[in-house]
Amino acid sequence: MSASQTPPATAVPGDDEPTLLVKIFGKDRPGITAGLFDTLAAYSVDVVDIEQVVTRGRITLCALVTAPAPTHGSIGATEGDLRATVHSWAESMNLQAEIISGRGDNRPRGTGRSHVTVLGHPLTAESTAAIAAAITATGGNIDRIFRLAKYPVTAVEFAVSGAATEVLRTALALEAAHLGVDVAVVAAGLQRRARRLVVMDVDSTLIQDEVIELFAAHAGCAAEVAEVTAAAMRGELDFEQSLHARVELLAGLDESVVEAVRKEVRLTPGARTLVRTLKRLGYQVGVVSGGFTQVTDALKDELGLDFASANTLEIVDGKLTGRVTGGVVDRAGKARLLREFAHQAGVPLDQTVAIGDGANDLDMLNTAGLGVAFNAKPMVREAAHTAVNVPFLDTVLYLLGVTREEVEAAKTHAE
Repeated sequence: MSASQTPPATAVPGDDEPTLLVKIFGKDRPGITAGLFDTLAAYSVDVVDIEQVVTRGRITLCALVTAPAPTHGSIGATEGDLRATVHSWAESMNLQAEIISGRGDNRPRGTGRSHVTVLGHPLTAESTAAIAAAITATGGNIDRIFRLAKYPVTAVEFAVSGAATEVLRTALALEAAHLGVDVAVVAAGLQRRARRLVVMDVDSTLIQDEVIELFAAHAGCAAEVAEVTAAAMRGELDFEQSLHARVELLAGLDESVVEAVRKEVRLTPGARTLVRTLKRLGYQVGVVSGGFTQVTDALKDELGLDFASANTLEIVDGKLTGRVTGGVVDRAGKARLLREFAHQAGVPLDQTVAIGDGANDLDMLNTAGLGVAFNAKPMVREAAHTAVNVPFLDTVLYLLGVTREEVEAAKTHAE
């Protein structure tokens, strides 16, 4: 086709040009969308916008189209003809139709766009109403709502415009704490799905246990070690000093204890699903731990992780010496390792996600493009970009916009 024969591109209608919003409601079944647009095609209208939602087998289909104009071969040339034809078609399909006249396209969205993910177990009408009201109070407009998952938690996402992400995050964090639901707010844009490296803490994040406490149980000093661990995770003690103090209590343990502890480690519910789905989606996944390589190396092999770094218990003549070898992976060390992993993976820091629960994870959470506090201590929840307080690690996927259907698809592919 020559340039002179190329049809002109259809322009978006101006604010003063007449348009019609065609809304169809009823029981969903195959062929409704095609049938509506076949009906509209007879009037040579242009499609400006489409939105379709199916909830419990009921369809709501909205089409914003230009008003009909006289063209050779059209059935009718007036809006009235189009209305009559659409209503007749809808009636033949046992559907309801509503047609609203107007002008131009949708109104422009406000500046500042965010994704607000709400996790409930269950998600009540009361909490949903309160979150929606809080969004409105910030000046935000809810442009769209859709469900990401129905299990192991109910996860819904609000697309919000007109309010700054930080303002929304602050307002909704207060509301979420009052309601007992999790609300995560992240800026909209390509970066959300562009994140390509996830780095996790291990103890009480990837796994349910504190590894040093498992070792301590074999040494008969579990209570003493647990007390020091809790104080360190709350940020009340220097991590490196507390680590050396706790490891000293393990001196003399036989190295066979290492294998026993590996068998005692319990993965957090959803951990396998999280890693499997991320890998299927092309992410690289790593762990950094204030625990020990004797355990993290085994986890790396078991889960197929790309990176792993932790402290190493010194073993001499088959016995634990009560010391660690090399540099200590502390709060600053975790952030440094995140940067190293990102460099090795060829991923910019703003495309990384960090997940952790303790005070020694804070630098890593704040260094990453998205820091997620997972069932974390209060000071960590307050400092992280967002927090998840349900006991399922794979719920982090919903913060990245991954739906449960995509999770299940990744599982099926893996099998």
